[in-house]
Amino acid sequence: MTVRTRFAPSPTGLLHIGNARAALFNFLFARHHGGQFLLRIEDTDKERSTQRAVDVIFEGLDWMGLTPDEPPVFQSTCQARHTEVALELLAKGHAYKCFCTQDELKQMREQAQAEGRPPRYNGMWRDRDPSEAPPGAPYTIRLRAPQEGETVVNDLVQGEIRVANAEMDDMIILRADGTPTYLHAVVCDDHDMRITHVIRGDDHMTNTFRQSQIYALMGWERPHFAHLPLIHGPDGAKLSKRHGAQSVVEFKEEGFLPEALNNYLLRLGWGHGDAEVLSRDEQIRLFDLDGVGRSASRMDYTKLTHLNGVWLRQADDDRLTAEVLQRLEGREGLRLDAVARTRIRTLMSGLKERARTLVDLADSAAFLARDIPLPMDAKASSLLTPDARGLLRDLAAALAPVEPFAPAEIDAALRQFAEQQGRKLGQVAQPLRAALTGSSMSPGIDATAAALGRDEVMARIGAAIGG
Repeated sequence: MTVRTRFAPSPTGLLHIGNARAALFNFLFARHHGGQFLLRIEDTDKERSTQRAVDVIFEGLDWMGLTPDEPPVFQSTCQARHTEVALELLAKGHAYKCFCTQDELKQMREQAQAEGRPPRYNGMWRDRDPSEAPPGAPYTIRLRAPQEGETVVNDLVQGEIRVANAEMDDMIILRADGTPTYLHAVVCDDHDMRITHVIRGDDHMTNTFRQSQIYALMGWERPHFAHLPLIHGPDGAKLSKRHGAQSVVEFKEEGFLPEALNNYLLRLGWGHGDAEVLSRDEQIRLFDLDGVGRSASRMDYTKLTHLNGVWLRQADDDRLTAEVLQRLEGREGLRLDAVARTRIRTLMSGLKERARTLVDLADSAAFLARDIPLPMDAKASSLLTPDARGLLRDLAAALAPVEPFAPAEIDAALRQFAEQQGRKLGQVAQPLRAALTGSSMSPGIDATAAALGRDEVMARIGAAIGG
């Protein structure tokens, strides 16, 4: 058997982080077992589905590196097949026409609630002859679900779960307007796409029992099911805006790397010993459903941010330079030319050491693209005292002849100057850092000066002294 999994989002909003984790688990499970990962866009809700949401799904999966092995299937293009199966169930006596009006259905619900029963359909047309309905009356097609026994699901995460069939009513599979319901369409699509494993959130558990009845009545082999616990906020409540970013797009905009988000989502509800930082190859090698826990996971933004910093330090400097330049685009007072690109690339190994996100990284690199005079933060301004300005004037004279103008040589010149002045190295480096960056923090001052170049260093010191 070739393992085939699928990610089947509805294009009615952003790619939520819970859905993204489900996509990741489907992808890793398929890859681990040498199988195939598929994508189906469940766009049958025409009123709420949007092309923008479809694009966001594609962009998010592409950014996360979750590439399907076949072209995506759009559920709306399979409607004829859904109808065909519904009519086959009707012809076999496994479904029936229901002519209930909206008023009758409302009365059923109200009566059930008044009697303390779940508001389910009472089977009014289950055994009636359709000829009893008024001529031309609209009807839905309902599944003739078994009323005795129980439906059993051996879930690969939750274990064996049983539900008495008497607790489930006859669900609609075809609406009065001829369109299929979601629960019916999903079964048809999963069967036709030869899906072997359905891995999704445990909020679909009730759907699984209803869908299992369609598999049984059609005589189709049922796929294996695995229901993932949901992701909650840090406080245990449902994840919401007040907790922070919720969608893949938001995490991308906030400066997280896809490998960091993938790594974090994998560890959110799945574990393998003490393994924490895992590459994609390691994830594929280790992942299986027996490592998935049964309890809801809590989103920990602090842990994700820390992990992102780990991945930033491992990231390729050329890639990070491109990311930084893109994020600096449009900021006032910056000149993003070839000179700025070279400076940022030269200093990237030092810049990324302290950054936690790409936003941090771009902010810390912005000084490399600024024209003089530099804007100064409060701490930098406080460092440029009259005494410090005099010190910088002498320091400029000491740095001017340094050759080559490289970190080792600059460091040696700074140490020699500090010794001659009878000062500690920090007393020299900090005013220089303020003059060169407009801040009190930067990578090593020797590497920072080397990245700026001799002429720019002299110009920035001159501007700071003149200010």
